[in-house]
Amino acid sequence: MSNQPGGEAAAQLDPAADLAAAEAARKAASKEAADTVLQAFGGVRGMIDMTLPGLVFIVTYNLTHQVSTSAWAALGLSALFVVARLARRETIQHAFSGVFGVALGAWISMKSGKAEDFYLPGLLWNVAYSVALAISALVRWPMIGVMLGPITGEMFTWRKENPGRLAAYTKATWAWVLIMGLKPVILFPLYFTHNVNLLGWLKVALGIPPLLLAMYVTWQILLKAPPPIKAQLDDDEEEPAK
Repeated sequence: MSNQPGGEAAAQLDPAADLAAAEAARKAASKEAADTVLQAFGGVRGMIDMTLPGLVFIVTYNLTHQVSTSAWAALGLSALFVVARLARRETIQHAFSGVFGVALGAWISMKSGKAEDFYLPGLLWNVAYSVALAISALVRWPMIGVMLGPITGEMFTWRKENPGRLAAYTKATWAWVLIMGLKPVILFPLYFTHNVNLLGWLKVALGIPPLLLAMYVTWQILLKAPPPIKAQLDDDEEEPAK
């Protein structure tokens, strides 16, 4: 028996305190991993970079009724985003992908002379992206896990060592399939009606909100998932060369 007052009670409380501390650490690790969702998709700035060129196109088209002028205006804005990121020494991954999509849409619309063709590459990309997400979940390589693994430091440990996170990443990926898959379902019929105004404004309206919803759902799923298991580096990577 302990000679200190309350020693036995303190000893009995220690396991409970350790359990509470471990649970708090687990929740903190899960929250930290969940918070990487916004980072993976370029943050709010990345979403703006991808949405504003489409808005500029439809506004310019309504003012000028010129496909080429509208396309060049959207492309110029996308290029400006890349230059601004380079000047600030920020990553240009999302801005550059936006430039590529806008450039392709501008080229197709100027070649065909049809304003609605500016949005065609984006619509096809949405279809391909949704299909790729579904396939990745079916083959147990959920794309959300593939994207977030390197950011959280777990790499691909979730596939074999952390079944709870594999299940969470699979669930999150299916959520993306459902949410992002609604966009082409809504927009493609409008493309074939040649209603450029409705197509353009809806394309802008369906830009950021579904993305935010998909990220929020993913964040909620990962909050409840087991924390990531950090990938172990090789010995030669752990120790700096002498």
